[in-house]
Amino acid sequence: MGKSIKIYIAILVLVFALILIAGGNSPKKIDWTPTYSVNDKIPLGLYVFDKEIDGLLKKQKIERVSALTPYEFLDSKYVPDTVVGTYKIKGTFFNITEFAAIDDQSMTELFYFVSHGNNAFLSMKTFPQPLLDSLKIDFRTDFQYSDSTSIWLANKNLGNKKFHLTEGMGSYYFSKIDTLQTTVLGYQANKQNQKRINFIKVPYVNGYFYLHTQPAAFSNFHLLKDDHYQYAQSVLSYVPKGNVYWYTKGQNSESISGSPLRYILSQPALKWALYLSLIGILIFILFNAKRKQRIVPILKPLPNLTVDFTKTIGNLYYQEGDHDNIIDKKIIYFLERIRNEYLMDTSKLDDDFVKKLHHKSGKDENDIRELVFLINEHRKSYHGSLEEDLIRINNAIEKVLH
Repeated sequence: MGKSIKIYIAILVLVFALILIAGGNSPKKIDWTPTYSVNDKIPLGLYVFDKEIDGLLKKQKIERVSALTPYEFLDSKYVPDTVVGTYKIKGTFFNITEFAAIDDQSMTELFYFVSHGNNAFLSMKTFPQPLLDSLKIDFRTDFQYSDSTSIWLANKNLGNKKFHLTEGMGSYYFSKIDTLQTTVLGYQANKQNQKRINFIKVPYVNGYFYLHTQPAAFSNFHLLKDDHYQYAQSVLSYVPKGNVYWYTKGQNSESISGSPLRYILSQPALKWALYLSLIGILIFILFNAKRKQRIVPILKPLPNLTVDFTKTIGNLYYQEGDHDNIIDKKIIYFLERIRNEYLMDTSKLDDDFVKKLHHKSGKDENDIRELVFLINEHRKSYHGSLEEDLIRINNAIEKVLH
């Protein structure tokens, strides 16, 4: 491992250690996301409410509905009849959430459920438009909410006590109601003495809608802070006695990430350590890609097939014992080299040829003369050559050419 690589690794380890130390010593930031999830212990979750609902709605049977839409749940309980039809269940449809999440089809079914003598308790900052239109109500958001804002119930029998709930509370209120049909159950007011309606009861055929604009009152934070639980308890006292069908779909943290890194990404220190490690690796790769030369591939030289072919043919002649033929080929090869390298005439091998080759090649004159003598003797000979003759001529050629 190179010295520079060790330095990079040491720097990265030091940075990660500092991040982990800083993240471990820093206080965890409070998550104020209004999830209203029954599994969330954050301030605006409903974990405490889920555990205490039996005490808040005393002597009432609570059924949690989380696997279906309101339409699917209520329609499955409907029993068609030749006259008008009815429901197998009786009670109150109950829902607490940040904003309206009930689709139009479910809203139509909910109207039908309430019209059969049942009830609906909805605590949310906004309400579905079909509900507003049918009940002749409307809401606005220009209420100036502050730390001095107070919230209370209209019924003096409940003490008419004012509570100062701030965290998570909204500026929503009912700006328009049907005064002949609607009963006001609660108010909110600020330091400018702006008194606004935030809790109403509206009849619909044979049942009632209970509409509340401050769902944060039922959150973990306010149920555990001071006496704020008393306000939630007073609001819930209006829920009619009987079965309560609490719609919790979307409030069970169903959207938990399935990523194996979800815990690391949920912790700020670990998340930044992961990001910096990836950045460090990327920088390391980029620097090394620029500084190091690419590997030069090894190219094998092409084999000299001509030489191999010549050796093969030579071995063939040698094995057959055709020494004359081999000597002739050797002589032809020698003379061809002389013509190509020294541009000499090889048609007559005499004393002038010996001297010219000696001057041009610088080879020993006696070696050249001996080779010329052997070649001429071979050409004059009429009897077959022996192996010794082949060896002598080959050695003589090698001396002159190399």
